[in-house]
Amino acid sequence: MKLIVWLIALFAAAVAVTLTAKHITGHASLVMPPYQLELPLDQFIIVVIVAFLVFYFLVRLVLGIFGFSKRHRHKKTDEMLLSGLKAYFEGDFVKAQKNATVALKLANSATVKAISAVIAARSAHKLNQVNARDQYLNNALNQVPSEKSLCLATKAEFQLNDGNYQDALKTLQSLYSGGGLQPTAVLQLELEAQQRGRNWDAVLELTEVLEKRQSANKTYIKKLKHDAQIENIRSKAIDSQSLNQYWLHISPLEKMDSKLCAAAVRSYISLGNCATANRIIEQNVPITWDNDLIELYAECLGYHVNRQIECAEVWLKSQPNNAQLLLTLGKLCTHCELWGKAQNYLEASLSVEPSYKAHFALAQLNEKLGKHELAMSHYNKGLEPCLKQLI
Repeated sequence: MKLIVWLIALFAAAVAVTLTAKHITGHASLVMPPYQLELPLDQFIIVVIVAFLVFYFLVRLVLGIFGFSKRHRHKKTDEMLLSGLKAYFEGDFVKAQKNATVALKLANSATVKAISAVIAARSAHKLNQVNARDQYLNNALNQVPSEKSLCLATKAEFQLNDGNYQDALKTLQSLYSGGGLQPTAVLQLELEAQQRGRNWDAVLELTEVLEKRQSANKTYIKKLKHDAQIENIRSKAIDSQSLNQYWLHISPLEKMDSKLCAAAVRSYISLGNCATANRIIEQNVPITWDNDLIELYAECLGYHVNRQIECAEVWLKSQPNNAQLLLTLGKLCTHCELWGKAQNYLEASLSVEPSYKAHFALAQLNEKLGKHELAMSHYNKGLEPCLKQLI
């Protein structure tokens, strides 16, 4: 329709010029020394119009050829890029690298260049071509600095895969220098790097940020946070002050977690602070009834073992068939030389759930009582399940 309108307009203009030319007299002189051309004015006007039209269509033709070449280049780039992506996800990394390299050379767009470079680099990484992989990314960073986020995130991932967590952290710091809100995937890369570096405070900070992201796996992040807290408690067991400060800053709800409590108790025991260790156990056992905490109650024995026995016997009223609690009571009574009660508790533990720990505790008790044959019998019974596991 547009072409028809243009043709009608051109024919109308031609008719108008022709009709006008009949009433025009005079001549036009074109001087180009040493040449001189003289034409009637009506013919000169027609020649100018024809020259303009010829020039116009020649320009359109040249632009059309150029546009076709440009469109062809874009089409070829898209084909190579998509083909490279398809090959990468199919596991054909040789083809993926080859096609992505072609797309990288043809691309004019910074985004397409960056994506092509990353596909080529990832393919080279899969093929264990480390130098080629790094070269793709470095070239992309130099050629298209506006897309450095994609390249730097990929580079940090490669460094982590190579075990260079410190280099990965430096790369991520370069990425952060640009400012702005970082994607969840980038924060997870830093989280992994901080884990490998055992920087548990940094890990906890990152988990708190990721907990608020809808794109993050909440269950996985919660587990990472829990594990980081346990590791942080262990790392603080260098002195009582550091451990106390950290434990006091943990929320009351988190202090009800039996695994965190067990880690804290072990740390306090390693520092010889039995009072705090036992207090943590006494506060949490009636809530969690965690066997690890109950077992640890007999690990740190000070001047208040009789009070510990009284406390454990109160628990026993709620958990009369708890084999671990009976075993702990047996150990506490043995320490206080309450031989009869100790033997009753240990035998009761074995009757509920036979264990090598209860057998060993009874063996040690019988040794103290001079019953060596009975002690040897319990040692043998305790060793049997251990030997079966080894076989």
